[in-house]
Amino acid sequence: MLSRPSRRAGGHRRGLRMGAADQIDDVHDMIVVGAGFSGLYMVHQAREELGIDVVGIEAGGGPGGTWYWNRYPGARCDSESFYYCYTFSQILLDEWDWSSRYPEQPEILRYLEFVADRLDLRRSFAFDTRVESMTWDDETSRWIVRTDTGRTLAATYVVTAVGCLSAANVPSVPGLEDFGGEWFHTGRWPHEGVDFTGRRVAQIGTGSTGIQAAPVIAREADHLYVFQRTPNYTVPARDRPMDRDEWVRIKARYDEVVRATKESFAGFPYTPSSRSALELDDEERTAIYEALWEEGGFKFLW
Repeated sequence: MLSRPSRRAGGHRRGLRMGAADQIDDVHDMIVVGAGFSGLYMVHQAREELGIDVVGIEAGGGPGGTWYWNRYPGARCDSESFYYCYTFSQILLDEWDWSSRYPEQPEILRYLEFVADRLDLRRSFAFDTRVESMTWDDETSRWIVRTDTGRTLAATYVVTAVGCLSAANVPSVPGLEDFGGEWFHTGRWPHEGVDFTGRRVAQIGTGSTGIQAAPVIAREADHLYVFQRTPNYTVPARDRPMDRDEWVRIKARYDEVVRATKESFAGFPYTPSSRSALELDDEERTAIYEALWEEGGFKFLW
């Protein structure tokens, strides 16, 4: 049996052979899969708060998770920026101001890169590395994690922080392999972007992604055809720039924002109404709807 790895960060053991006859390159206390919001936070907490030896594994070339992969035209957050961020670190709160109410993908990716650099998290990650298999070894009571780089790791704990938006759902459309033009999936958008100038473009789907992408593609393409199975209902976001003075006011009450967010039913710092819309007369109900429509965002759920 192996002795327990060192509790000191970076104190993993190398070149060990496990009971399953695998050559193990490194042994850690914990392996975290993914470098998005959850993965970065988990590695930080394991390393700095628990004091254990942890390594993160990320298929992408850097931190960002969803915001690393999803770079399609118009990609942005649909939650307001002042609560779509980490709140555990006063340093991060003090040193970062969002530029708008609903930040776009490039800014969110910059934020997560800022977090990774400010908290020195990159050194604890293996980027451009994909987990190929995980097997529990009863003899050593550790997970054996094999990667596509040829390295095999072992750990007592494995935390998967891959989220629900990391796997591209490419539809099985007959004839797709024989299609003579170019086709793209929003979840695997080329990092260099796509030039739609003068092109005829077909977009399939009008979910959150499709709603964001369609107007941006339409401004560039010669013609955009949108194929929709089920109509969607949307409300305006009312995005707008946010200046430094507004951030000073928000940060002055951040404890209140954090408390309200944690206590809410869906992670928003708002308290939904306990009244049914049907309890109100037409005039009062319409006035509330109009005010929420003008404000924009998820408050419209009321």
